[in-house]
Amino acid sequence: MSRSSGMGDAVDPKYADKFRDLERRVLDGPGSIGPAVRRAAAEGGGVPEDVAGYVDKVRRAAYTVTDEEVATLLASGWSQDQLFELTVAAAFGAARRRLQAGLEALGSVPGPEGT
Repeated sequence: MSRSSGMGDAVDPKYADKFRDLERRVLDGPGSIGPAVRRAAAEGGGVPEDVAGYVDKVRRAAYTVTDEEVATLLASGWSQDQLFELTVAAAFGAARRRLQAGLEALGSVPGPEGT
């Protein structure tokens, strides 16, 4: 069963179902890595140590990822499919956090602690 971020409920109602569906597909759908690892990449923790730096970089500043970093991960045994899934999950998590921050700034949704 999917654990929703609740963000689908905070966005414009005409996009809420689409947002929840995107979240479900990216984080819980079939893939070459398990949903727990994809969710961890999106949420910022609990990924295997050898890709933790890569996932963090994607979440913070994806434009700084180099071909050499990807090549190193591929050479260490990660497949292109696995790296793609980690990248998409990490980027989705970063986008979700930024959306949350924007909605909070606009007063559209309460903060993480209900503030």
